[in-house]
Amino acid sequence: MRRGRAVEGVRAYGLIAGMWIRSTMAYRTSFALTTVGNFAMTALDFVAILLMFSRVDALGGWSLPEVAFLYGLSGVSFGLADLAVGSMERLGRRVRDGTLDTLLVRPVPVLAQVAADRFALRRLGRVTQGLLVLGYALVVVDVDWTAAKLLLMPVMLLGGAGIFCAVFLAAAAFQFVAQDASEVANAFTYGGTTLLQYPPAVFALDLVRGVTFVVPLAFVNWLPAGYVLGRPYPLDLPGWVAFTTPLVAAACCGLAGLAWRAGLRSYRSTGS
Repeated sequence: MRRGRAVEGVRAYGLIAGMWIRSTMAYRTSFALTTVGNFAMTALDFVAILLMFSRVDALGGWSLPEVAFLYGLSGVSFGLADLAVGSMERLGRRVRDGTLDTLLVRPVPVLAQVAADRFALRRLGRVTQGLLVLGYALVVVDVDWTAAKLLLMPVMLLGGAGIFCAVFLAAAAFQFVAQDASEVANAFTYGGTTLLQYPPAVFALDLVRGVTFVVPLAFVNWLPAGYVLGRPYPLDLPGWVAFTTPLVAAACCGLAGLAWRAGLRSYRSTGS
């Protein structure tokens, strides 16, 4: 039964997202301009890093190519998650104005409807920008590539996207309770990807512990990238931990799913 429900949800997500894509492509010039604008806005983050390195040779002992490697991994992983489920940040608004009720009466999983609502193809600009920076980093960074490191690259990107998807889902579930907590959610989503753009060595040890063991964003790129680059991690962890990103992503998605179900069950209409 649950498997059938999951398949139904994926199908519904695809249909809703496809509808929004067709709507977007009806105005192709507008789509192109907004995508370029999204690309340019995210590119400013890397420009800030370039300006920083115009004054220093290393940041926390990490060179520009190594920081670019972190930036690209974080940008692509977050961009994929933002493209897939970024619309969930609007859930708090639906809870407040009661429009979530219209989703509840439809014979389609609510999660699929919320995730695909107003699917924004323009977010490909962020993914593209992250891929360009990652491509630059792979060309200039000094890495002794092995089969294990090559295998870790797609694992990092897909596993990292899964972790960010779980954060989006958990943040949406929290809005069932807080209702007006989109900025709190953004601290863990957009704030999280900004944090991961910089090496862990520049942050306090307590913060590093928090994003490793509490909200495990470190598994998006800090830990696996440290293995690829041969960089020591501030915490004394075994090397095999770098390969656990898919397991962490699966665990995070499972916990976020439980939080979503609990939040949805606790929802009470506005009555209007």
